Parts: sequence; C-alpha cells; structure tokens
Amino acid sequence: MEARPRSVTRRQVGNGGEERSESTGRSYVARTRRSTVFRSHRALAQTGGMTGLVVCVVALAVATMFGLLRAGSDGRMRVRTKDGTVRLSEAEVGGPLGSRATLVQFSTAFCQPCRATRRVLSEVAGMVDGVEHVEVDAEAQLELVRRLEIRRTPTVLVLDAYGRVVRRASGQPRTVDVIAALGQAV
Repeated sequence: MEARPRSVTRRQVGNGGEERSESTGRSYVARTRRSTVFRSHRALAQTGGMTGLVVCVVALAVATMFGLLRAGSDGRMRVRTKDGTVRLSEAEVGGPLGSRATLVQFSTAFCQPCRATRRVLSEVAGMVDGVEHVEVDAEAQLELVRRLEIRRTPTVLVLDAYGRVVRRASGQPRTVDVIAALGQAV
C-alpha cells in the first residue's frame, strides 16, 4: 500500500461548489482565506513597524530643533518693547535699588540654574560700583510675576537708576552678557 503525501493532490467539489481536499477534508477556500489574512497581518506589521520608525525619527528631529532653539536663546539679554515703559520701585522689588543699576533675579526654591545665576549676578554687582543685586521669590510675588510676564526661572531684569526695565534674560545668563547689559543701563 502506497502512502499518500498530506499535501493537496486532488480536490473534490463538495456541497455548494466548495473545493475540499481529499486527504485533509478541509475547505480550500478556508485555507486560502486564512493564509490571505495571515499575509495581510504580516504586511501590516511590517508597514506599522516602518511607520513607528518614521514617527520616532520625526519626533526626535522636532525635539532636537526645540532644544537647539532653546539653548540658543537661553540666558540671552533682550529688549522687549513693553519693558522700557515698566518701572519698579524698591517696595515691589523687596530691596534697595542701585544708584546706577539694579539686577533683579526672579527665582524659585527648587530652581537649580537659579543658584548659578545668583553667583554670577552677585559677582557682577560686586565688580561694578552703584549696582545692586536683588533676588525676588517668584512664588511669593505672583502678582508682580504676572505683571512682568515672567514665564520661567531664573529671569533676570536689568533696571536703570530710575527703576525702568532696560534688559531681560530668561535662563542663566553669562557674565559677559550681564556686563554688556549693564553698559546699556548705565
């Protein structure tokens, strides 16, 4: 007796015109449908993996651009059009204004760059006569923070002798930038 292989060698047409395998008794249509579904899931998985990779690459590129833009502007002294019209008094700042200029630093208790900014501003205030460094707790002075539109800490405002805001920096400024900003205020 000869053994037949399990592969489909002959098909019979059964009820309803469905082809059935003589050896397995399974419907040819069902097997074909199942393999088609399997192939489409495999293709979808391969495409989905590629789509996920593209999404990751795009997200990484956007995050990198944001980081580079933020790093480029972090700590840079700027002039805003509204700043020239804003005046601060000793009572608002919470300390004495300098006879030539005042460096006002807005900080919070948990701000790590605020500590380094405090050192830089104290050092500059000690080098230049008539310049005072005043630190304001942003959490305690929320009304002033909202009025001056301070969005992050540390934020440094450079005031002239009359208390007008001349320059502003968000983030940790460099010593050179602070000295240049004082040149504008004096």
